[in-house]
Amino acid sequence: MVNGTPSRKSALLCPGCRRLVSVDEPKCPYCGLPAPGSRWKNTVFTRGFSSGEQLINTIIAVNAVMYLLSLLMSNRGLNLSGNPMSFLSPDNQGLLLLGATGAIPIDRLHHWWTLISASYLHGGLLHIVFNMLALRQISPLVIREYGNHRMIIIYTLSGVCGFIVSYLAGVSFTIGASAAVCGLIGAALYYGKSRGGNYGQAVYRQVGGWAISIVLFGLVVPGINNWAHGGGMVAGIFTGLILGYHERKKENMRHRLIGGLCLSGTAAVLLWAVFTGLFYRF
Repeated sequence: MVNGTPSRKSALLCPGCRRLVSVDEPKCPYCGLPAPGSRWKNTVFTRGFSSGEQLINTIIAVNAVMYLLSLLMSNRGLNLSGNPMSFLSPDNQGLLLLGATGAIPIDRLHHWWTLISASYLHGGLLHIVFNMLALRQISPLVIREYGNHRMIIIYTLSGVCGFIVSYLAGVSFTIGASAAVCGLIGAALYYGKSRGGNYGQAVYRQVGGWAISIVLFGLVVPGINNWAHGGGMVAGIFTGLILGYHERKKENMRHRLIGGLCLSGTAAVLLWAVFTGLFYRF
């Protein structure tokens, strides 16, 4: 405040690249975003998360909360089985109430929204730990090369596409973040192959090793939804191709808006799943 009159900000962080720019700039000199000082652009919806670390931690936290809720909503209570694959696993009723997907929830209950919610449900302690460790490994690379908004678009759409493929293949009941994580792997594969050079080839080889490991794991371990894994990975490749990465195309307002829609849509679906699940359970 100057002489009793509120002062107007002369600079702010650009919603696109988070660098300091003048509010009167017609275009951000760093990322090219038109009118970065426009109030409607500088909102949580379009700005998204302030850092990739915050985005990753939020996804992991939401998965953890949904996992705990699925345990609480299971009729059998805590499953302390000696089998590590089923240790602390929720029952199918708790998972169904919170948004498991597949032919049963979609064909019998017409719950198409489960194509989103199923990515945040897990069938046991090892299941969620493995998926979150994989997310923690691959997501920083995708965020670095694509940005926060494109990462959440790839993650969300790959999960949905993976479960659509799974549904079309006739899988009756399925859950897990692995389809979405495979989408991130697919986007990283596309980036490495497209970029080329020593760095691109190194990324392609490393991520390609993860992809091969997932395929082998799915062939050896029973109960793995390979349809969702494959569908998610292919969706990630094509989404990465369509959206582009930083070196070819900077994140723009369209990316931020679609990313915001993915975030808000996922939040709405999960809130609906929790509300209806608690209503029918109790």
